[in-house]
Amino acid sequence: METAHLVTLAGLAIGLVYGAVGLLSGFCLMSSMRGVLAEGDGRLMRTYVLAIAVAIVASQLLAGRGTVDLGKSIYLQPTFSVPVLFLGGLLFGYGMVLSNGCGSRALVLLGRGNLRSFVVVIVLAIAAQMTLKGLVAPARIAIVQASQTTISANSLPLLASALGLGEAVARMLASLVVAGVLAVFAFAHGGFRRSPGQIAAGAILGLLVAGGWYVTGYLGADDFNPVPVTSLTFIAPIADALQYAMLSTGLTLNFGIATVAGVFAGSLVTALATGRFHLEGYSSPRHMLRSAGGAALMGIGGVMAFGCSIGQGLTGLSTLSLASFVAVAGILLGTTAGLRGALRVQPLKVAPAN
Repeated sequence: METAHLVTLAGLAIGLVYGAVGLLSGFCLMSSMRGVLAEGDGRLMRTYVLAIAVAIVASQLLAGRGTVDLGKSIYLQPTFSVPVLFLGGLLFGYGMVLSNGCGSRALVLLGRGNLRSFVVVIVLAIAAQMTLKGLVAPARIAIVQASQTTISANSLPLLASALGLGEAVARMLASLVVAGVLAVFAFAHGGFRRSPGQIAAGAILGLLVAGGWYVTGYLGADDFNPVPVTSLTFIAPIADALQYAMLSTGLTLNFGIATVAGVFAGSLVTALATGRFHLEGYSSPRHMLRSAGGAALMGIGGVMAFGCSIGQGLTGLSTLSLASFVAVAGILLGTTAGLRGALRVQPLKVAPAN
């Protein structure tokens, strides 16, 4: 089997597992933060945090053994724009609240029959493609070029190495400290400790991130036709998936497109098998407008931030990239602004039935 075909099939398999686990566990950063800030239930947040911890340890083990070169990913480039990453994160986080979930969550809910998510996925894809290659792209590129900076120590392991530690020791120390703090935070919550399903979900999703690195960075390391080194992320792949669906002639399936298809299929099969499938729509035109506006913000912001709550929040952080910490800080602040404070997104009033 050709390398590209193997990577595509592996991406489909990873997506299938993500879709099933995402549906059964309710995995979503926005829901996690809403649980903490509004409802006082922190179990979903602990699931998300555990997934980050597992992703960091597993991914850094692959990198430390020389199995995968994470330096080839977009997250560990020496040149990046802090203002654009942070602003992109802000836009994505606020848009996530407006749309009531991120891009990956929209794919999962679409598989369950949520027609609102169909609008979110389509609008997000169009906005992302416009920002990547379309009308918004020139402005984005100009701002990035005017504000970018170049640093040699672009990750926590490299910062530790600059203090005189060896590369292997620096990587191990940075990984264990960050992952250890996150794991302690996760398991300090009594309700989470009593939720084996949420613990399993966090562990599985974290391992899927490392699986993505292994597939693209090791299985896809063909000397003549290498594939981009990447893992779970959903903004550009959703945009590419829509383009492939419309213009497949001359285009090539890749890991990201296959993952998007897998997430939808995994959620759909799981929903049908467990009786969770049911059709849902918008409650009003205003509801649809707000949801579509949030999707547009996620598409634009996700491209600016080089990823979403999964692409940066899990995959980017698994590399311990400083740029990813900047983007995630923006995402968290934007989401918080949408859930609390003067810019809080107000609940929609449902019109009484006639």
